[in-house]
Amino acid sequence: MPNIRLTRKFIDALEYPQSGQIIYRDTMLPGFGLRVGAKSKTYIVEGQVNRRTKRVSLGRADLHPPETARLKALIVLGDMAEGIDPTEEKRKKAADKITVQKAFEKFFEVRTNLSKTTIDNYSRTCDTYLKAWTAKPIAEISRHMVLKKHQQISKQNGKATANGVFRHFRSVYNFIAATEDEFPPNPVQILSQARAWNRDKRRQTIIEVKDLPRWWEAVSEEPNYARDFLLMALFTGMRRGELQQLRWENIDLDEKKLHLPVTKNGDPLSLPLSDFLANLLERRKQVVNATPWVFPGVGGSHLVEPKKFLQRVTSKSSVAFTLHDLRRTYNTIAESLDIPHYALKRLLNHRTNDDVTGGYIVINVQRLREPVELIAKRILELKEA
Repeated sequence: MPNIRLTRKFIDALEYPQSGQIIYRDTMLPGFGLRVGAKSKTYIVEGQVNRRTKRVSLGRADLHPPETARLKALIVLGDMAEGIDPTEEKRKKAADKITVQKAFEKFFEVRTNLSKTTIDNYSRTCDTYLKAWTAKPIAEISRHMVLKKHQQISKQNGKATANGVFRHFRSVYNFIAATEDEFPPNPVQILSQARAWNRDKRRQTIIEVKDLPRWWEAVSEEPNYARDFLLMALFTGMRRGELQQLRWENIDLDEKKLHLPVTKNGDPLSLPLSDFLANLLERRKQVVNATPWVFPGVGGSHLVEPKKFLQRVTSKSSVAFTLHDLRRTYNTIAESLDIPHYALKRLLNHRTNDDVTGGYIVINVQRLREPVELIAKRILELKEA
């Protein structure tokens, strides 16, 4: 490590080493130097901060004269003498520039296994409910801001929505904090500490047996895409997103089964089709065979928003319901037929990870075929009641 007065003439004359790097230390200012690598020449400064040696890059030598770099080094050395770590300060400044918008983008970049539905939900949180925060550094979001925004969303958009928004924000904040040292504590903690989370009331609504005939009649009057969508929801208990994104390539009409390679819990799902659904899908394929989607929407994509035809059916039948109510109705009917517990969990694509016995039971499509037909038969009986 040669010691020499760093001048422009000397720096320009230096040759790049074939490998490694050479550090030249300035005789005019102790701690100031030049690092020469295979392709670059960079000013550096070294000093002690709390008895630890710190080295900081000051910039490329081809862009700044040594006189300017020496003055810059003098300032940095003064900060070090005061116990200020310039590397830490630089990191903090970089962290301060991570806005809420950028934090969500980084979250999506790294969490590549997220489903489209999850990404859409998180994006809606950022772009809609936290829109006023997007340009703010995420480290500057305070506990008071969280509490106030949670209360605001609860009043304007609903309590469940407010809880969901801040569960999303909490996850993104934790992700960013994990990549940064000494990041402020997650401000969403205030909702737990102040017991401000809205109490989630699990819906228990289903389509009652007495209402099913009226509901069925109203559904039958809908256009084929709405009718078939709702009937398939009732006869499979599938989740909304799974139905919306269902492709013909996922359906084998010859074998009367469907396969979902990606589901909400990340597990693939294979289900037998009842005779009723197989016939429904046979007819449907003749109508929409030109599209890859079982339920196509506009612009070549899949059906996006079923809200309008849900409202029409509700109005005609006087039976208020959600798509998840159909999933609960399917589950309730299946349970009333004494379908085996593990078969029912598989039909609904619920995991059995917390159940040691369930982990030893393999339930394939053929074993589910009889329960599926029993459930379909019972639904058809009830709609005539």
